[in-house]
Amino acid sequence: MTERIVIDPVTRIEGHSKITIQLDNTGSVSDARFHVTQYRGFERFCVGRPFYEMPALMGRICGICTISHMLASAQACEAIMSVRVMGTAQMLRKIVNYASLLQSHALAFFHLASPDFLLGMESDPSQRNLFGIMASNPEVARDGVRLRGIGQGIIQILANKKVHPDWIVTGGVASPMTEEQHAAILEMLPEAEEIILRTLGWFKRTLDDYHEEVSIFGNFPSKFLALVNEHEDVLELYRGRLRLVDDHLHQIADFSRDDYQDYIAEAVEPWSYLKFPYYKTEGFPEGIYRVGPLARLNVIGSTGTPMADQELAEFRNRNHLSTMNYHLARLIECLNAVESIRQLCDDPEILNTRVRAHASANMEMGVGVTEAPRGTLIHHYEVDENGLMTGANLVVSTTHNNLAMNRGVLQTARRYVDGNKLTEGMLNRVEAVIRAFDPCLSCSTHAYQQLSLHFEMRGPDGELLDEVKRG
Repeated sequence: MTERIVIDPVTRIEGHSKITIQLDNTGSVSDARFHVTQYRGFERFCVGRPFYEMPALMGRICGICTISHMLASAQACEAIMSVRVMGTAQMLRKIVNYASLLQSHALAFFHLASPDFLLGMESDPSQRNLFGIMASNPEVARDGVRLRGIGQGIIQILANKKVHPDWIVTGGVASPMTEEQHAAILEMLPEAEEIILRTLGWFKRTLDDYHEEVSIFGNFPSKFLALVNEHEDVLELYRGRLRLVDDHLHQIADFSRDDYQDYIAEAVEPWSYLKFPYYKTEGFPEGIYRVGPLARLNVIGSTGTPMADQELAEFRNRNHLSTMNYHLARLIECLNAVESIRQLCDDPEILNTRVRAHASANMEMGVGVTEAPRGTLIHHYEVDENGLMTGANLVVSTTHNNLAMNRGVLQTARRYVDGNKLTEGMLNRVEAVIRAFDPCLSCSTHAYQQLSLHFEMRGPDGELLDEVKRG
């Protein structure tokens, strides 16, 4: 008789989800799925609103990814206005975007993932958390808190608030950088760089001890999608061209943001509120691809900064298909972020006070694409002749990874889970695959057309009394 194991909730991630593992009559895993159980309908909330309100509204989707959503939203609005933000405003936006990446990656690596590496996948779950790290590795815990604080601090210095600032506006930014802000940001960078280099040192040694997990956790052929600089084969987080490579890192598509629907389609399943994007040429579910830090390092030729490029060269010798290497990719991106902020602050135009353009709606549609910490983020808006929103489609970073997360969960469950002698450590390893992707589920759950629903009513003995299905 088959049995089902349910991990509910999945821990140390942002948002609400569960994993179901189906066993056959021998206790072996026959199937496993990652279910996103929360629903948020931001695509519908914005209909009827003036388009220029979108950056402020979309920034409220998430307290971690605020900057990413505001930037993608602002780009979509600026496409509607037929305006492109350049010069100082673009540089200032890039600085807060790098700072957002810094604080988000620090949260994911130190607070959520490091307990698995430093305390062990099968360690006591009551201690396998940040408090356990504080007790066993206090310097690592301090580094994590401080690095995230530096990222948030840079955002606060420029945008006046750490979370949900209103500084990124349609047409640019609300205020220029002052000399005092410039000095304060530069003062924070050496400490951030020191923390990242120290962390890279111990984590690369630690990762070598997890060679089995690297070979198992989410290690499968897939395509990778990320932005690249419009003129060079360089890492680009703010704006660029979309590039898709295969599992051998050979380019198979290079396209503009306006053409994304020619390459990416979205499927839905009744057992999750998270959509399933896929590469249209190969269809669903074969058209699996990944986004985020691992994908970005697999797509680019260079990070654009010297120390990060040195780490990238070493990274090339590792398994580029293993989801476990997302963690190392995050640290390399943190190093690139600090170097890039310094480069931007050194630009003589960074204190220019012309930082915003004004215009009204000139187009009926606009698409904005940026790289959020977790991967490629697409905002697609449609407006009427009065500039009021008539529709929106958000393809969020975590959504892109949905097929890959489900593939990774199944792969890891089949390797580690034995229904005849189940342990907590087995299940934690399955969760650890999801943590490697660092999903942000509050950002990514948006219904397509009709919301799917499956309601079951069961009696005290578990007997199914009635059920209703929709979608």
